[in-house]
Amino acid sequence: MKNIIKSICAVVTLFMLGACASVNNNEAAPERYSDLHFDNKAPIPLMVKSIEVKSEFTPSFTRPNVEHLFPVSIERTAKTWAKERLEAADFASNRTAEFVIKDASVTENEIKAEQLLQKDGLHYHANLVVMLKVIDNKSSAQTSVEAYRDLTMPIDTSIEDKEKYWNEMVINLFKAFDEHMDLNTHRYLNMYIKDDNSVTKF
Repeated sequence: MKNIIKSICAVVTLFMLGACASVNNNEAAPERYSDLHFDNKAPIPLMVKSIEVKSEFTPSFTRPNVEHLFPVSIERTAKTWAKERLEAADFASNRTAEFVIKDASVTENEIKAEQLLQKDGLHYHANLVVMLKVIDNKSSAQTSVEAYRDLTMPIDTSIEDKEKYWNEMVINLFKAFDEHMDLNTHRYLNMYIKDDNSVTKF
């Protein structure tokens, strides 16, 4: 076991030295993008004993779908949102909640230039559809949100710039999603939120 630990430490040391050598040689390191988090906001306390987070979205890994190329995964970020913004707050109840990702896709389509001297372009459409459902014995209540963002760029945009724009696209997508999912949960599932005495009229 000690030999294994020493081997791992040696690999890590070599990797760190290699990274330093690259910087000293004035080679620009590729930018890394961090996963998004939402724990800066108070969680929504649902009066359920458990929350199941699952995805029904299956990426195709073939164009026009390109969500697998994004530096930050929309599907994984949606799961992070559920884990950090939803909280099971009644372990004595029989109620459960389901957070289901229906869609987390991004499509890419080429746009032909309308004028002779213009460049062709690439159009991206990111789509996120999520359902939140509370199951209370034989009854249930649910709400859903569909958030999307569109982005267009020249067809010869470098991969470094593409990743930058894609990352900004995901950030803006989840700003909208977080706002609307929070609003919908308090509006349509307020009877299952702890200490929420508001009554929604339809």
